[in-house]
Amino acid sequence: MRPMEERTILVTGATDGLGRGLAADLAGRGATVLVHGRDDERGRATMAEIRAGVPGARLHWYRADLSSLDRVRELAAAVAAEHQELDTLVNNAGIGTTVPGGEARQESADGHELRFAVNYLAGFLLTRLLLPVLRAAAPSRIVNVSSLGQAPIDFDDVMLREGYSGVRAYGQSKLAQVMFTVDLAEELAGTGVTANALHPATYMPTKMVPVPALSELREGVEATARLVTAPELDEVSGGFFDGTRPARAMRQAYDPAARARLRELSRELTGG
Repeated sequence: MRPMEERTILVTGATDGLGRGLAADLAGRGATVLVHGRDDERGRATMAEIRAGVPGARLHWYRADLSSLDRVRELAAAVAAEHQELDTLVNNAGIGTTVPGGEARQESADGHELRFAVNYLAGFLLTRLLLPVLRAAAPSRIVNVSSLGQAPIDFDDVMLREGYSGVRAYGQSKLAQVMFTVDLAEELAGTGVTANALHPATYMPTKMVPVPALSELREGVEATARLVTAPELDEVSGGFFDGTRPARAMRQAYDPAARARLRELSRELTGG
């Protein structure tokens, strides 16, 4: 990998929690950080906070509501237009099990189950659209922030119109992220672009977590930053990590037939 001072890194969901901490960490290491969020005021506050701790931090703000695939396309177009090379994409933005909307089933702007749309489909499409600039920067990395909280995908009811729960919706969206990661690793083998996923930490103190924290935010930031920066991971791709330890996702993640079904569905839903 190039020195951090020469690297450009996009972190989605960077105005709160893990994403905010990660953006500050990477800026402190000298990287140019593309800070994504869906609210300009929070974006300005995040940028100001990072610059207060890292004078001279190189930051760029991008606003996009990832519950809309059109806004995802606009985000990708803006990033690609302004940065011919992207060294790392961190797909971190997401919705937890209970917020927003409590236990009520909600849909995205495109009519898809909301957690599947934001946690998975947005990252799927954003990654597909940014692959040219990631390839141009190779060696480069894709990091998908997933979770150990996974649930199998029912391909007869992916949008969970029957038997919906926020926990189930969140879990299948997080498993889908790992399935996509394994797919990407196979597709990009030999290109210099790697893809890995992780469970950063358990119940960090963020707005996504509806129960008392069990891990410090610092733990999740350090684990995620490792996948972005560690030189010993230069050749590692298709991995799933529990913090800094190699782990195994749910069995469906390694089922080629299931991954093929998800891949085709994702392309159909996003046009990606």
